[in-house]
Amino acid sequence: MSRTALDAYIARKAEIDTMLARLKALSDDHFNVAPDEVDWGHVGTLAHYAEQLKRIIDAAFREGEYAE
Repeated sequence: MSRTALDAYIARKAEIDTMLARLKALSDDHFNVAPDEVDWGHVGTLAHYAEQLKRIIDAAFREGEYAE
């Protein structure tokens, strides 16, 4: 059976929705770090996550280096 572009698009969107839901749940749980356990390594990890997400946001909204 041939897959249409719409089928592929819907599958990719579902994949992204699943990833976003998992990330939201992890964030809601403070990225599995208790407040009294936070150290600079955790800060660095979140900075890395934020940097990667910013690249995605910039591409999706045509901001930053993707601005027209």
